Amino acid sequence: MSVDYTHLLAASRIGTMELRNRMVVSAMGVVLSEADGTVGERMMGFHEEQAKGGAGLIVSGVVGVAWPVGAVVPHQTAISDDRFIPALSEMVKRVHRHGAKIAAQLHHGGLNAGYSAGEHDVPLWAPSLPQPMKGDFVQSFLPEELAAFAPKKMPMVKVLEQADIDLVVSQFAQGARRAKAAGFDGIEIHSAHGYLLSSFISPKSNSRTDSYGGSLENRLRLLLEVIAAIRAEVGTDYPLWCKLDAWEAGREGGITLQEAIAAAKLVEAAGVDAITVSSYHNSAIGKLHSASNIPHDPETNIPSATAIKAAVTVPVIASGRVEMEAANRHIGNGQYDFLAMGRKVLADPSLPSKLAAGKPDLIRPCVYCYTCVSAIYTQDPVRCAVNPLTGLEWQRKTHRVSGQNYVVVGAGPGGMEAACQLAEAGNRVTLIEKSGRLGGTLRFASLAYPANERLLDWLIARVKRSSVEVRLNTEATPELLARLKPDAVIVATGGRRDMPALAGSDLPHVFSGDDMRNLLLGQSSGALERKTGSLTRLATKVGAMTGMTDNLEFVRKASHTWMPLGRKVAIIGGELVGLELAEFLNERGREVTVIEPNSHMGRGLTLVRRARLLAELQEHGVTLHRGAADIAISKTAVTFGDKEGSIHSVQADHVIVAMGASGDTSVAVQIAALGYRIHVAGDANGIGYIEGAIRGASEAVEALIA
Repeated sequence: MSVDYTHLLAASRIGTMELRNRMVVSAMGVVLSEADGTVGERMMGFHEEQAKGGAGLIVSGVVGVAWPVGAVVPHQTAISDDRFIPALSEMVKRVHRHGAKIAAQLHHGGLNAGYSAGEHDVPLWAPSLPQPMKGDFVQSFLPEELAAFAPKKMPMVKVLEQADIDLVVSQFAQGARRAKAAGFDGIEIHSAHGYLLSSFISPKSNSRTDSYGGSLENRLRLLLEVIAAIRAEVGTDYPLWCKLDAWEAGREGGITLQEAIAAAKLVEAAGVDAITVSSYHNSAIGKLHSASNIPHDPETNIPSATAIKAAVTVPVIASGRVEMEAANRHIGNGQYDFLAMGRKVLADPSLPSKLAAGKPDLIRPCVYCYTCVSAIYTQDPVRCAVNPLTGLEWQRKTHRVSGQNYVVVGAGPGGMEAACQLAEAGNRVTLIEKSGRLGGTLRFASLAYPANERLLDWLIARVKRSSVEVRLNTEATPELLARLKPDAVIVATGGRRDMPALAGSDLPHVFSGDDMRNLLLGQSSGALERKTGSLTRLATKVGAMTGMTDNLEFVRKASHTWMPLGRKVAIIGGELVGLELAEFLNERGREVTVIEPNSHMGRGLTLVRRARLLAELQEHGVTLHRGAADIAISKTAVTFGDKEGSIHSVQADHVIVAMGASGDTSVAVQIAALGYRIHVAGDANGIGYIEGAIRGASEAVEALIA
């Protein structure tokens, strides 16, 4: 059944700017410009790929009007001097070549510019001295992440005086002049997300008593002066809009929707051509980093966008985990005018053109893992777990070797990605999988985190559409390889999961991660048969024979009703697998305790996903123990010591050991010994989860055919 995307695909306009559709690439901080603030091939390739992909409008994010002052990350785009115009102009030309329009998002980081304060020894600009914030976000970091995130020195805060305010207004105006001179089709003023203009608007961060503080009109004064100064530079017919926070999560006394509606009316009266509706949060609280402008919950910001749309006459741009069918319906209902997307177009920059071609099933799905978002906290270039080319578009090779014969061993996410890339380049590919299913460990990952199933389904469908010959229930034996005569072999057989040397790990109520995967997915094993009763073994066999355990949604629902685990479950291992298992079992009524030997939990999860999951586990009663030593399992409990030397005992009906995963190149070594040229990809090289599998597959393919 085809889905109608008429409203999303309809042409529209913002002021005098005509757009080919209603899909906007949201402004993002991507750390892709050069060290001196100029845009180079990385940033140009990033935006040109989005233009090729059919976006109506691209908003190039966080373009610093006062750079290096106000810079929030390294390699941030600058527009603070005329010397930046030529490269920006070249980027605009490349985007225009493919029919898209591009706007510059003018930006000053204000209190959030810790990077510039540490790197360039400049103060943070602010309306007032900031209030201390308390929260758990810092505890979510792994040590190496915190080292990258923390500023090099304690920043000083500069409370703006009138001369400083006048300078800021001039910097935004001159940035706008340069943007127009470079050929940008419009300008978005970033007056949201706690940055300088937003910090003046929010009563939480603005305690001034002069004409820039107090009432909403006063707190909005700086933004209104910026709008007026930009209009004086670029004229009344040049497209100009601003991004506003509609509310602030976890900031008592912050911006409310009622104030945001009033602010929207005032900026409309000041002469903006549109309003981008967003939201912000208390940045000290980890979970809130995925609860406002980049939300985990679908359509978080749509009610606010709808309310603001009802109060103004200019177009409204909405965003925040909105699926395409819903966006088309919203626009058709008049709830907003444009949908801005970040994560979705990082996963597939050709999303708009695939919708326009009537092929939404070809869109590579975002799985909301926060790989892209988390990169900015460690000041790394943007990347995507499911799209290995994100941030590397400029390196795409135009010529690839074809007509070769390849074998890929292992049909997990890495194997499927590699096989499809090779086949799509015009090669003959045989995909060998020893089990009876495609998907590998992604099937279990999809059970615990349902968003992953979108990628699983997409990869399987991609394999089926391709020319790849799939051989299930097949071993890559020397005899088979001799018959296939491959020019090279990619080995993507996954990692190994050894049971650690824990006292009591051989007891019958102790399951490994593999045991749990086999149990829930209807796969038998000798270890599982020894540890389960006849009823469980029968249920497993029936599920496998009928295909019911192939249906992950069925397994999710059925496991709420029955699972052969006692009420109290201890999980030893608090990395990605252990924590996602804890969430899965807690949702099914189990009392779960997670015991982790290291001082930090959640390795393998991206920072923003980790911060949310750790908070939610504790909210739902899961007990988390870090730094456990001398772990031992008995028939009824797990005992361990803490860093103070105290001994703890946790009652457990069942114990799951979610530790011991490592790379496994044994198959690759065997095949290489036969004389074949090989490349190893995915967890076989070391546990890298979805991102490691997809990126490793792409790198293996590039090594063969680029």
